[in-house]
Amino acid sequence: MSLVLSALDQSVSLAGSSEDAAIRDSVSLAAHCEAEGYHRFWLSEHHALPTIIGTAPEVLMAAVAATTQRIRIGSAGVMLPHYSAFKVAEQFRVLEALAPGRIDLGVGRAPGGDMRTAMALNPQAHHAAEHFPQQVRDLQAWTSGQPHNGITAHPRGPHAPQVWVLGSSDYGAQLAAHFGLPYAFAYFFMDGQGVEQALRLYRDLYRPSERHPTPQPTICVWALAAGTEEEARHHALSRGRWRVDRARGVLGPLQPPDAVAARGFTEVEMATTVDAMRRKALVGTGEQVAAMLQQLADQLQLGEIVINTWAHDPAVRRRSYTLIAQAMRGA
Repeated sequence: MSLVLSALDQSVSLAGSSEDAAIRDSVSLAAHCEAEGYHRFWLSEHHALPTIIGTAPEVLMAAVAATTQRIRIGSAGVMLPHYSAFKVAEQFRVLEALAPGRIDLGVGRAPGGDMRTAMALNPQAHHAAEHFPQQVRDLQAWTSGQPHNGITAHPRGPHAPQVWVLGSSDYGAQLAAHFGLPYAFAYFFMDGQGVEQALRLYRDLYRPSERHPTPQPTICVWALAAGTEEEARHHALSRGRWRVDRARGVLGPLQPPDAVAARGFTEVEMATTVDAMRRKALVGTGEQVAAMLQQLADQLQLGEIVINTWAHDPAVRRRSYTLIAQAMRGA
């Protein structure tokens, strides 16, 4: 069976462009990924960050629903402790009405920003994460369109959003298994560290649910393809610079690769961040990246992988998704 490809977009701000342009680019990228045969298009949630500026995936999802026909559209994810589970259920029932049978509701426990911002989103933020399991349970019930605790989330209809648990640790894996929900591991957060353990726990502890009688795991990786390996590695410099700067607590728009190459990296930066990142990077030609994705899928026994790609030039990013999809179809 061929590997199913999906996409995750984070609405990354680009040096020399505007943040609102990044939001519009997310919408147009979804249509591009649909044309290339991607199965899902997920949108992330972050707050008060100058690099990843997608703050409201539920709003972006509505725009994507209006400009696509087939591709599944999802949040990856809604940071549930910031919000009322009932209100999130209402939002996603509305999205399900706009795009019947195409909505994924991915939820996470992390704040998606600093604690001061978390407090601005929810004054009870210090304790909110403790209630995450209860929120997931309530969300499952309300998104189904049936009454729960005497309350119904409207609009009702024949379809219901598919709830996913997202995570980068054993916690999310065990929670998804407990509720019988699909699970997505954020492989790109830590270059895959802990993925085997998390997926093993998820599968071993899985409790079948009516909608999901068997485990449904996936991972989200960072990958970039270009016409040549050298070209791909050049464009990947932008993310390399961001990773180095993030480690120093310096955040900002994604820099162009030419500027990063001209500046270079110090010996310390190479030794502590860049070399390790390059060893694990899924970067190369479309055929090379497709082969690496397939190897990873075989190793982890996955039928689907979600791809996240950063590039300073939106055309390079689109080309990357195209090259990987073409190579996978030709494999």
